[in-house]
Amino acid sequence: MPHAPLSVTFSKSQVLLPDGVTQADLSVAGGLITAEARRTVDASGYMILPGIVDLHGDGFEHHMAPRRGAQSDPALGLRAVEAELAANGITTAMLAQFFSWEGGMRGPDFAETLVRAVADYQATTDLHIQLRLEVAISELFARAAALIAQGGISYVVLNDHLPHKALAAGKRPPRLTGQALKSGRSPEAHLEMLQKLHENMPRAEIAVAALTAELRAAQVRIGSHDDRTAEDRNRNRAMGADICEFPETLAAAQAAQEAGEPIIMGAPNVVRGGSHDKKIAAEDLISKGWVTALVSDYHYPSLHRAALKLWDDGMDLSQAWALISAGPARVMGWRDRGQLMPGLRADLVVMHAKTRRIEGVVCGGRVTHLTGEFAARMVG
Repeated sequence: MPHAPLSVTFSKSQVLLPDGVTQADLSVAGGLITAEARRTVDASGYMILPGIVDLHGDGFEHHMAPRRGAQSDPALGLRAVEAELAANGITTAMLAQFFSWEGGMRGPDFAETLVRAVADYQATTDLHIQLRLEVAISELFARAAALIAQGGISYVVLNDHLPHKALAAGKRPPRLTGQALKSGRSPEAHLEMLQKLHENMPRAEIAVAALTAELRAAQVRIGSHDDRTAEDRNRNRAMGADICEFPETLAAAQAAQEAGEPIIMGAPNVVRGGSHDKKIAAEDLISKGWVTALVSDYHYPSLHRAALKLWDDGMDLSQAWALISAGPARVMGWRDRGQLMPGLRADLVVMHAKTRRIEGVVCGGRVTHLTGEFAARMVG
């Protein structure tokens, strides 16, 4: 069972409040940020920042299958996932799980396995599932809807990874054999399936709109992934997706911005200084004030590193850190986290002010990560 929440005042620390950093004490008790607590810990030399909220991360996959095809016990995998999340300051995490024609760990069977595993796992980190729904598989939408309801999934992202250009030209798509083997099909059967899905797209888009209408009525947030053009963004909006996740071009991002929609970009894009495959740089959109949230994408450490890089490059720390805390919380309508304010969840990151090493993480008032000098102060 999760351990009892702390009742402690962190004294003499640098606390990141919504309007900036201030020298102050910060108290937590009963899982919340409070006015006072039973015990005091010297936090001089440390910065206390809001816990990180990650709305899209698939870095969990290598813990669930250390080698291709070698899936581990989901509970053991989740234990390793939680340790990595905590070490990187993430207190709320959405595991970005596919519900796709691709099979293997991206197929419906594994999605259902993961949802059950998360429900059974007694996490201290606040774990959620983001379902990445392939829009072409309309014959499985009823199964997806049932999983969303049963798993309490609150964020669904529309994906379309079909190689439409090759299929429309009657060509053999790239990576076909590898995909087929992963899904347990022969290359011929896999190609036949892809062609049928491609031909069914007009009907699938109608079915997607009907599904997302039901999900939105149930307060599920809907996004679209990798919009390439303004037309893509407009089409996905018409299908019910009003969150723009990883737009690939300025035109797609501008279409979302003009519609007042949240734009989500990958933190590794910021850390690298640009996209690894020559798409739009996240910092270009951040400089325009268009980005609402950064997410880990495939690399959990990139979240805090991206915020600190933006700070080093001249952005106010409260604005940079909000991209990984208050911003993503706002996208989901979570008013209980993302900032260090009395009455909110005690989700916080304790970072050494000089080394910038994360030495303590608290989620809902409970310690999830503790190391270094700060650990000695806590234990002492």
